[in-house]
Amino acid sequence: MFPQLSDKLQEIFKELRGHGTISESNIDAALRHVRLALLEADVDFQVAKKFIARVKEKALGETVLRSIMPGQQIVKIFHDELSALLGGDAAPLNLERPGRILIVGLNGSGKTTSSAKLALFLKKQGHAPALIACDLQRPAAIEQLATLGNQIDVPVYTPDPNEKKPQRAAAAAVGRARPPGAPDIDIFDTAGRQEIDEPLIQELKELKEFLQPQETLLVVDAATGQQAVSVATHFNDALEISGIILTKLDGDARGGAALSMREVTRRPIKFAGTGEKLDQFEVFVPERLAGRILGMGDVVGLVEKAAEAVDEEEAARLERKLRTASFDFNDFLAQFKMMRRMGPLENILGMLPGMSNVQGLSVDEKQLKRTEAIVLSMTSEERTRPDILNARRRQRIARGSGSTVTEVNDLLRRFAQMRKMMKSTGKMKKMMAQMARMKT
Repeated sequence: MFPQLSDKLQEIFKELRGHGTISESNIDAALRHVRLALLEADVDFQVAKKFIARVKEKALGETVLRSIMPGQQIVKIFHDELSALLGGDAAPLNLERPGRILIVGLNGSGKTTSSAKLALFLKKQGHAPALIACDLQRPAAIEQLATLGNQIDVPVYTPDPNEKKPQRAAAAAVGRARPPGAPDIDIFDTAGRQEIDEPLIQELKELKEFLQPQETLLVVDAATGQQAVSVATHFNDALEISGIILTKLDGDARGGAALSMREVTRRPIKFAGTGEKLDQFEVFVPERLAGRILGMGDVVGLVEKAAEAVDEEEAARLERKLRTASFDFNDFLAQFKMMRRMGPLENILGMLPGMSNVQGLSVDEKQLKRTEAIVLSMTSEERTRPDILNARRRQRIARGSGSTVTEVNDLLRRFAQMRKMMKSTGKMKKMMAQMARMKT
């Protein structure tokens, strides 16, 4: 997330921490570089200017300049101010009855997908959401919403094919019969345009006035940079949005939109889309994002991802297998799938403190897929008993997985080394336990 900005800021602060004492000239020089880094990342000029002024005012304080570790103090100030710039604390949704969430934005920003992601998020929180199709401009949007709703097992209300008025479509959805246990939150996916125009704004105003939603969330593509801030300002002026969903934060976006939007609109970023999959959607926590930008990691976020992705019983079973050195390729595959559920591994590594400072840190996703394909090309018996994998079997696995025999051999060699290490660890634990019993 924001790799270029993150790399530049970490480089600036590394140099600053290298000084035993800090002077006003050191701080001025560092902040000049910071300002340039922010502008290159597409941060709004006025936002960057005010931000640097706030940091400078605190950094020139007597407590900092006379501190034993002034460089660290300035990084702490920068982290706190960056968190404040992004919105301070996470902003929760208002889910009072009647639960209505209006999703707005331009075409291509990811409105329909974000609606489904939000529905899945709320479902995991114990709510019963429903998706309401109010984008009558694009028939494909209604079909897409229905498909996504089916994937996450969330009901989707689609309008009459001849309906042309979004307000009437919304009224029909709101007035539908609700049996016991019916959805308690309706998410309304609305029409967009390639750019903001008066007919779109008028349509959304009328829809909002009719629905009186608890939340009006603007979906903005982080990759659009400065334009995203302009879009957010226009929508906020017209509709008084309650929050923002920022999409495509997993891409090569320079990050300026996220850093500018809260300051310009005074509306919180509530959620972030971090990938194409429907579960790659998370609450936007400014403090954590600030930590990740500055290379401090996000251990809390990592733990939350692990808790969501890892099945406790399966984890306990794998731990027993590891302890007894009876780990086989079936277990390897199960562990592999658990890790994949946490999201792209490069993102996961980036959440570990200090990992972003490691040069050349990257994960070859294609290689990981090849490894998985090799294991999936084995029979159940071969996964359980890797020792039976002779030359003929290895050739068959290579053909079935689209890899080479050398790649298959490399995987088997690494797996054998891992099992050998587990066996040695198991023997060491047994020996330590025997010694402890002898002492008693």
